Amino acid sequence: MSVRHGGIFLFDTLPAQIGAVFTVAVCLFAFLKGDEPERIGAGAYLLGWFASLLVQTDGDLYAVQWAMFALDTVMLVILGALAWRSRRSWPIWACALQLLAVTSHIMAMIDLRPPIASFYTVLNIASYGILLALAIGTFWAWQERRAAGLE
Repeated sequence: MSVRHGGIFLFDTLPAQIGAVFTVAVCLFAFLKGDEPERIGAGAYLLGWFASLLVQTDGDLYAVQWAMFALDTVMLVILGALAWRSRRSWPIWACALQLLAVTSHIMAMIDLRPPIASFYTVLNIASYGILLALAIGTFWAWQERRAAGLE
């Protein structure tokens, strides 16, 4: 989950606002209709997303953002634990996408100098992919409960 999706400058653009609505909608869906893994994933995503709004430095786009790297690494660990402990498949996809985000940070750290637009594009696409995996996982958890007559 690179927590920085939907625009890196808070909510000052329409894409950032749309991304925020999408994030909140998917996480709300996970909280209302998901099982424990979906709720943990949504909670971790929202906490990381809000934390990223506090720690990101917008002034120097080309510098390594160590706090963002730390947040993305923590999210990778959380998603890895969910993938390890859960019988669901969505955490595996989300973990793979989060690993892509962390690897992008590492590329910047070792000074491979990818174009900054490519760096942010990878982070944004990975974030939307994680939200999509969470939404699909929540939908299937909800449908399994309905089929079992639990809802």
